[in-house]
Amino acid sequence: MVRTRFAPSPTGLLHIGHAYSALFSERAAREADGSFLLRIEDIDPARCRPNFEAAILEDLAWLGLKWLRPVRRQSDNYADYERALDKLDDKGLLYPCFCTRKEIRAEIEAAGHAPHGPDGPLYPGTCRALSKSAAMLRIIKGEAYAYRLKTDEAIAEAGPLTWHDRDRGEIEATPEIFGDVVLARKDVRTSYHLSVTVDDHLQEVTLVTRGEDLAEATHVHRLLQALLELDTPEYQHHRLLTGDDGKRFAKRDKALTLQALREAGKTPEDVKAMIGWPD
Repeated sequence: MVRTRFAPSPTGLLHIGHAYSALFSERAAREADGSFLLRIEDIDPARCRPNFEAAILEDLAWLGLKWLRPVRRQSDNYADYERALDKLDDKGLLYPCFCTRKEIRAEIEAAGHAPHGPDGPLYPGTCRALSKSAAMLRIIKGEAYAYRLKTDEAIAEAGPLTWHDRDRGEIEATPEIFGDVVLARKDVRTSYHLSVTVDDHLQEVTLVTRGEDLAEATHVHRLLQALLELDTPEYQHHRLLTGDDGKRFAKRDKALTLQALREAGKTPEDVKAMIGWPD
């Protein structure tokens, strides 16, 4: 059975780009007589708000979408991510990084060049050379840190990996393009990459649908699935809606939020027409 999910973060109001993504996911499940799930990805305590979560539920219901209950909220499930993090740590694949973004930029500039990945210049590995005792001393002192994955060692352990994309076919995983990616921080014991990988497994998602801007992240997710012995779903990455200027819609586009459109008298059918939805 096909199980899909729509997984917004409650950091702002949903806009028409979110509407397209949610409808895309729900249709994929409905056409296969499957299940459509809603997940609230609220691991950013500084930006996530209860009122935005309530607005998400209202907007999706207004669009006519129905999802399986209960809704999984990431902030209620940190224990799941802790267990995954511990498993990676037991394998010796994590190390604490104390570098600030400013320090990382300075080191890259001093080096004169740095390999680039989907998120920009790759982390140069400064803290990877720290001894365990030196790192522990800094943790005890209360310094802020992030846990990074020893990506090269993780790849060596996992071996060659692939995943299947419905539109692009079989794809070879190359997680090295992200370098030593952050999987958790001192104050938030998970990250987007870790939490969504664990969630998709626990929720038995069989088809991950999301915007093409997140396609590259699948390289990291496939590696984590192998290391943590999790199921690998199928993937499908849809196009992004853009404005007349060619830029994709963002939460700052207040006039195109579903709430603003609803208050302006628009109907769900009007919104579907705006995004070129075939239904």
